[in-house]
Formats: sequence, structure tokens, C-alpha cells
Amino acid sequence: RLIVKSNREKRKTSIQSVPSPLSVMQRYGRQILESQFGFRRLNFSSVSVLASKPVTESNSALPSESSNFQSIAKDSLDSSQSKTHANSFGEDQQKTSPASDMLVDSFGRLHTYLRISLTERCNLRCQYCMPDAGVDLTPSPQLLSQNEIIRVANLFVSSGVDKIRLTGGEPTVRKDIEEICLQLSNLEGLKTLAITTNGITLARKLPKLKECGLTAVNISLDTLVPAKFEFMTRRKGFLKVLESINTAADLGYNPVKVNCVIMRGFNDDEICDFVELTRDRPINVRFIEFMPFDGNVWNVKKLVPYAEMLDKVVQQFKSLKRLQDHPTDTAKNFRVDGYCGSVSFITSMTEHFCAGCNRLRLLADGNFKVCLFGPSEVSLRDPLRNGIDDEGLKEIIGAAVKRKKASHSGMFDIAKTANRPMIHIGG
Repeated sequence: RLIVKSNREKRKTSIQSVPSPLSVMQRYGRQILESQFGFRRLNFSSVSVLASKPVTESNSALPSESSNFQSIAKDSLDSSQSKTHANSFGEDQQKTSPASDMLVDSFGRLHTYLRISLTERCNLRCQYCMPDAGVDLTPSPQLLSQNEIIRVANLFVSSGVDKIRLTGGEPTVRKDIEEICLQLSNLEGLKTLAITTNGITLARKLPKLKECGLTAVNISLDTLVPAKFEFMTRRKGFLKVLESINTAADLGYNPVKVNCVIMRGFNDDEICDFVELTRDRPINVRFIEFMPFDGNVWNVKKLVPYAEMLDKVVQQFKSLKRLQDHPTDTAKNFRVDGYCGSVSFITSMTEHFCAGCNRLRLLADGNFKVCLFGPSEVSLRDPLRNGIDDEGLKEIIGAAVKRKKASHSGMFDIAKTANRPMIHIGG
């Protein structure tokens, strides 16, 4: 198994500080991973978890102009083009859905997916999410209460939303998360209740969360090297995340989605190692292009484009095949022939998927956001606390949805646009 079993006695590891010199980081990474996990092959800068034959000169490189790469690229282009017909997709889905007009924007897109941020608090300090200086957290009285969350969620579900994802901050630090899951899962019409989490406390909470109706799990993990993990997150916890991935798989979640933000010079050398995690377990590794948010010091030089990531994978995994995507998928999906899991690429920066977007966001402070990269927000908390009825709330939501733009403004304009830190918006 590629990841340590959650019920295996784990030897203690100690890294007193996160070394910045690469040579020291490499030494720690090799020492810890050899002793803890028994990976069969290691290179100096990342954890290679190749469980079959080692890479040789004859199979380690595949030129991007090869027929396999061209075929994959063509399949990817065809799939992308299939998402460009937003109006016809919206019309087709509306014919078979009882969704309210509240959820349809001026371009015919039907929004059936609501992301709810439960908290702005987090037990990690990931560099791409939180500014170096930290963030000012919204005072607790100004955050939505459990009853307010359920009321708004019920309004959305009764209007046609069939998928809710719980985010943060880190959603598992909210003390009433089990009760929130239980009440949400009982909403008539809700088909999927998912969570995006950093996995630090998930392993011990997941059995109860599953009992409360949680149906899907995304776990963030950006490196397979413990020293790099501490450098990126500014905290310890690497082993806990691995334990959570295993626990989710053992509990029957299929797939267990692993979110990996790829940044040049940090973890772009680990892409193929992450692909290997899909060999024997139902893991869907999701490579995410580095996105700009306030305070995360985004730079285009750190961005590894989708095409480059795909090329790296194709060079090593010649049997990589394109999978069929749903029109509302944010990801381009692939599988290595014979592997249990799958690999996906989320291309927000270089190949946006705005035409098929069906997502809306409710922030922890009660603000409603129709686009991740748009600065526009409208408060639902204030009308709620001023006694508005459901019809009035629907009017506010519907008006915001109708103002949603056809697409975001492109990565360079996004980088210059004022927006909140990711920890405020919700993952």
C-alpha cells in the first residue's frame, strides 16, 4: 500500500524545524519516507512511489509530439469544446429539473451546486491560502449560526440545488459539524453532501460524519515530502493527512479526491509521484493550477500550466487515457490503464470552464458569492437577521445570480482584482 494504514503503529518522527536549503530538505525527506513508508524508489527532491518497475531511459520520456500525446490533447480539446454551449446545456437541464428561476443566470446556466463555508478558522497556515501576516477573522457573532445555515441551505435545495460542499477555513474545526451534516443530509432533494478538508482531524471524525450523511470527501495534500509539507503549511501533520486518506478509502468513499495545488519550484517535480497514488486505491488526484488571491503572492512564474502538467504525466505514463467529463465538471479527467484511481486537472487559469459553471458560494459570514474570482458579494446574513421571509431572500439571491458574468476576466486581470483571501472565501 502506498500510504501508511491508519491502524498501523506509526513510528515517531521529529523534524525540529523546516530547513530551507534544498539539500537538507532532501535528506530529511529521504530519511523519513524510507523509514516510515518503505517506498520502493526515492529520488532526491521528491518521493517517488513507483510500485512497479523503475523508470528507465527507454520508458522515462515521451515527446509531446508523440501520437499518444496528440490523441490525449485532441480528446481534451473535444471535451473542452463540449462545455462551450452553456445556454443549450442550461435549457436541457431545466427541462428535466424542477429548479427555480432563482438559480438560472442571464446566460442560461443552471446552478445546482452550493459551496458553504462553515468557518474562517483553520489549523494550518498554507501559503497559497493565507497571507504571511495572517488574516483578520470575522467575529463569531457575525458568522452564520447553525440554524441560519440550515435555513439558507433548505431554500437553495428546495429551489433545485442537489449538491452541497462544506468548506472553510477548515470545516472540521467547527464543533457542530456533525449536526450540520445530519440536518443537511435530511433535506429533501439533496443528492450529494461533500466536504473539502485538510485532513488533519478528519480520520477520527469521518466515521461519525459518514453516519450523519456525508457522501463525498476531498482532502488537500500538496506534497509527499514531510519537510515540504511543514514548509508549505507552516505546521506539522503530514502523517495525519495520510491517515485520513486511508480512513476515507477504508470507509468506502470512492473516489477519495486528493487536491494538489502545483507550484513551480515547490512540488512540480512530484506530479508523477502523485499519479502513482492512484495505482491500487480509489484515489482521484486533482492537480490544480496555482490561483491568485489576496495575500498569496501569486506570480505567473509559479504557475505550472495544465498542458505542461499533462505532458509530464504522459512522458511517464504512456497508457494515460482521457475519460468522459460531465458538462459541469471543473476538472479534465484521465486514468492510467490498469490503475484503480484516476487523475484530474483543474485548469482555472489557462483553460477556464466558466461556460459550464453551476457553482454558487455561501461564505461563513453570510455573504453570497456567485463567482470565485469575482469581487462582488451580497449579504444574506443581514436580511436574515432583519426578519426577511423566504420569498424576499429568493429575490436577493436571484438578482445576484442574474448579475453573474459570462466568464472571469482572465488570470492576469484576476491577479490585479481585489478579492478576499482564500481562507475567507472557502476552498
